[in-house]
Amino acid sequence: MTSLNILITGGTGFIGSALTKHLKNQHKVTVLSRHPSSAQKQLGFDVKIIPSLNELNDLDPFDAVINLAGEPIANKRWSKSQKSRITGSRWHITSTLVQLMHTSNNPPSIFLSGSAIGIYGRQGNEAIDESFTDHHDEFSHQICQRWEELAEGKPDNVRLCILRTGIVLGTKGGALKRMLPPFRFGLGGPLATGEQYMSWIHINDMVKAIIFLLDHPTANGVFNLTAPSPCTNQEFTDALGKQLERPAEFRLPRFLLRLLFGEMADLLIYGQRVVPSRLHEHGFHFCHSRLDEALASLLARPKTK
Repeated sequence: MTSLNILITGGTGFIGSALTKHLKNQHKVTVLSRHPSSAQKQLGFDVKIIPSLNELNDLDPFDAVINLAGEPIANKRWSKSQKSRITGSRWHITSTLVQLMHTSNNPPSIFLSGSAIGIYGRQGNEAIDESFTDHHDEFSHQICQRWEELAEGKPDNVRLCILRTGIVLGTKGGALKRMLPPFRFGLGGPLATGEQYMSWIHINDMVKAIIFLLDHPTANGVFNLTAPSPCTNQEFTDALGKQLERPAEFRLPRFLLRLLFGEMADLLIYGQRVVPSRLHEHGFHFCHSRLDEALASLLARPKTK
């Protein structure tokens, strides 16, 4: 493929940093970061860092924009100020990027913009794909709905892919990294009933899927970035405990989750059974489609001679 000039927002985050390290081997990558010095050390000196979109009058220099920026949604209780940070960090940057595209004489031809499966809201056990429209109206849905609407305001000649991301599994960030310490101490266990679905994706497949959408000119619209085999929280708990060879029976009841996390506990108590129909339709192949294999690839102990 021809080398591209790519702008990435959120390039120092869990997903963005993994993606940047892959893309920079073939493409010219510019990353937006409020902390240029630390970003340069993290990503390498072959990546250009800009501290603000205000430095850009337009996006003419770029062939593609990958928009992954956003305050982590599950790191803190959802106070009024935290909700504002969560929404503003996504909506403002997306709106600014779209405005810059409209002021460009030759805007980027590709726009990959983040979203999440939270747009579906809490759902039951029914498998849902990108055609599902009976969304449950709650905070996670409201974040993503506006986020996607802003991205859809891009110019007509810009190809747009919306990345509805599930629970990304990796040891360097995300949910799994936070879960590992208690599970390794034998304090892991199911959340609430354990019947709620978790739609997950291995970090390597997440990066691979983004690059796949970047490279395929016929791909546009909404894509669920989740593995084809979502599981219940109980199934996930059992698989993680088995991989770590630790008991995983320390159940956290719903009332305690509410006490600890407030409204944010909704993310833990409820879920969605999401499947990646449109990725399959476009010919994408997952490297890690089974949970047990995905966890083993991330957590297997190195063999000793």
